Amino acid sequence: MSTLVLHTWWMTGRRLKVLAKQPAFIVIMLVQPAIWLFLFGNLFRRVVELPGFGAGDYLDYIVPGVVVMTAVSSNMWAGMGVLEEIERGTMNRLLTTPVSRAAIMNGLVAEQAISTAVQVTAIILLGLLAGASYPGGAAGLLVMLVAALLLGTIFSALSNTIGMLARQRETIIGINTLLLLPLTFLSSAFMAESLMPSWMRTVAAANPVNWALDAIRSAMSAAPDWGLVASRCGWLLAAAAVMVLLSTGTFRAYQKSV
Repeated sequence: MSTLVLHTWWMTGRRLKVLAKQPAFIVIMLVQPAIWLFLFGNLFRRVVELPGFGAGDYLDYIVPGVVVMTAVSSNMWAGMGVLEEIERGTMNRLLTTPVSRAAIMNGLVAEQAISTAVQVTAIILLGLLAGASYPGGAAGLLVMLVAALLLGTIFSALSNTIGMLARQRETIIGINTLLLLPLTFLSSAFMAESLMPSWMRTVAAANPVNWALDAIRSAMSAAPDWGLVASRCGWLLAAAAVMVLLSTGTFRAYQKSV
């Protein structure tokens, strides 16, 4: 096992131990997606009656929307963990150890990915209990998980970058507030693209949230378009790689400043 992988494993385990000591946060992390699923599911359930919506059951339609919204919203707060490490002096102490610098940031991203996987699994199970159907079967559910993890990685790495650069909680809160709802509603998370204004469809085409939704909904259909799934997941993977490299580079700049 390479040094980077081994150090990332150790740093991820360290972060998970910190998370395990916050049971209230774990409960909120699992309850929040359930609230969104049943709140939006009941609020908008009759929109499937609109001509051209293209879905027979809104619960089936909304499960991917809640999955991506959860992936975005939970990972956008990753930068708070970076700030906590800096404020407590833990980050500077880590810099005196031989641990790989990239592993420090990778561990933060991996912790968020594991949390996202748990949330996605909870949403899938809740959807089943509520009566949702998954025609894509196990392959479709796997694509849903992978797309959510890639999307989450994009935003956790972005949040870590902002945390390293700004070093202020208010900045992270402000950016999260600015981005979350526009990114969600400028996608097909809760409304079919065919019913969006043309300018919104244009924006959605460049929205990573919509890339994840395209991949998930295609894979979850009875007749998946695997070419579409592969292209959208490829875009997500490329964006995630760029953001991870950016966060690592930002961390190296922080290292030089201390």
